[in-house]
Amino acid sequence: MSDKKSDLSLIIMAAGSSSRFCAQAPAHYRIKKQWIRLGSLPLWQKVANDFKKIYNFKKIIITACDLDFVYMQKICDFEIVLGGKTRWESMQNALEHVQTQAVLISDVARWNLDENVFFNLLEAFDDSTDCVAPYLEVPDTAIYKETYIDRTALKLIQTPQLSRTQKLRCLKNENFTDESSAISANHGKVVYIPGSPKLAKLTYYNDIFALKELPSPSVEIFTGNGFDVHAFEKGKKMVLGGIEIQSDFGFAAHSDGDVALHALSDAILGAIGGGDIGEWFSDEDPQYKLADSKVLLKQIYDFAISIGFQLIHADITIIAQTPKIAPYKSKIHTSIAEILYMDKSRVNIKATTTENLGFIGRKEGIAVMANVNMKFINWKEKI
Repeated sequence: MSDKKSDLSLIIMAAGSSSRFCAQAPAHYRIKKQWIRLGSLPLWQKVANDFKKIYNFKKIIITACDLDFVYMQKICDFEIVLGGKTRWESMQNALEHVQTQAVLISDVARWNLDENVFFNLLEAFDDSTDCVAPYLEVPDTAIYKETYIDRTALKLIQTPQLSRTQKLRCLKNENFTDESSAISANHGKVVYIPGSPKLAKLTYYNDIFALKELPSPSVEIFTGNGFDVHAFEKGKKMVLGGIEIQSDFGFAAHSDGDVALHALSDAILGAIGGGDIGEWFSDEDPQYKLADSKVLLKQIYDFAISIGFQLIHADITIIAQTPKIAPYKSKIHTSIAEILYMDKSRVNIKATTTENLGFIGRKEGIAVMANVNMKFINWKEKI
């Protein structure tokens, strides 16, 4: 890399949905691979820290999907950039924040940094080169469309790859899976160097076995609480805890007004440090007009799972003078347990009145308190 070895930025691609990885896991275990926890540290942060330890990059940029974007910004000091629908779009978004002449791009799925490969990339990058990529040889007999081919001519391409920034910026929007293939297709010079088995990708859930030597998730417990109030509105259907309640009035709200699920949503967000339900679903956004709160709660909890959390227990207190909650408690109990993929023994529903005191006692509305305990998903249980 001549005399410009400090003129280098790093992009870590972590905006993927982990669809292949999550497809093999049950719903309550669908943690995205970039959020596998090592202690309390997510895998993407471990990868960024590893790179930071071995080289003084001008900037370390991490791409994130839209759901993860704000959350990742809250919990780290790295520069988080909103990714796109494809790897190419995510890369181009990240390149807008790069000022260096060269950029190293790595996939978070290649979580095991090989320092020798990294420094060999630097050594091979010269003024005539547009990209340097590591590769593995193919040790087995290879067939392509029923024809045996020369395996010595095959290369399994890995990341990280070191590229000329301006060359990447000029690429057309095509479905390339890495930088070397895109640059080669656009008549750039690509140099290949030996890679490393350490750079194997974490792609499918069964690949998690490769992480067995890494630290287990922290066993700490996270507690969150939520509180919500809604006034009554005549002529509107009442929905509470995901169950329709027989009543002449419902809740005054932008959505269906399910005060129990709103409080529970806030409790989950509190436990994971995810803000509040108003930040997620604005009451000024027309798409949430009369929205089903079961769908909103499921979206929040699915997000919590995707970043590595799971519920241990939920306790919900409904404070109402009217309507009578007792006839519906069992159905509410079952409804909430199903939404949260939990056994009913992990969910508790309580109901009380205010003894005719206050706005609740005057039968003007309902309040709900919710408390949850959560922990990190222990992915090592599956090894």
